[in-house]
Amino acid sequence: MSLTGKLAAGAEQAEAVVPAPEGYIDVTLKVNGSKHKARVDARSTLLDTLRETLHLTGTKKGCDHGQCGACTIHVNGERVNSCLCLAAAHDGDEITTIEGLGNPDSLHPMQAAFLACDGYQCGYCTSGQIMSAVALTKEPCGPADADVKEAMSGNICRCGAYPNIVAAIQQARRPASA
Repeated sequence: MSLTGKLAAGAEQAEAVVPAPEGYIDVTLKVNGSKHKARVDARSTLLDTLRETLHLTGTKKGCDHGQCGACTIHVNGERVNSCLCLAAAHDGDEITTIEGLGNPDSLHPMQAAFLACDGYQCGYCTSGQIMSAVALTKEPCGPADADVKEAMSGNICRCGAYPNIVAAIQQARRPASA
């Protein structure tokens, strides 16, 4: 066999699909507008896949039981606790994390409102709070602070920055001309 033939055969072998180890599956996740192919343990949560496989660490692991909201992301436009979702169940879904909302040069209006109203203290819950607050603006929610508090009740802030969080959400909900 010629050298060219050997190189071509080697390239074909290099492109051969390696089967997934037992218990692992291949998934394609659409995260923040980009497709990511990953081989994950079939039991991996979306939270762990985002953080450990895709290295998107803005989504935080708080309680790992769906009780604190620190891991809130959007799946197909709806807020979910990513610690309660299996990555395999979201193959092909549209996923948005805090990294997909805005950037330091162009903040999402909710991020800007959190900054303006000091809607954070230690910052650990902030990404989940912001993701939940953005979803709230697209859901039925009354105009009163009590309505916002109820809609945000799945997100816990251990520092107690609730008044500032509500103020930030209310600021972002107001029309720009107000």
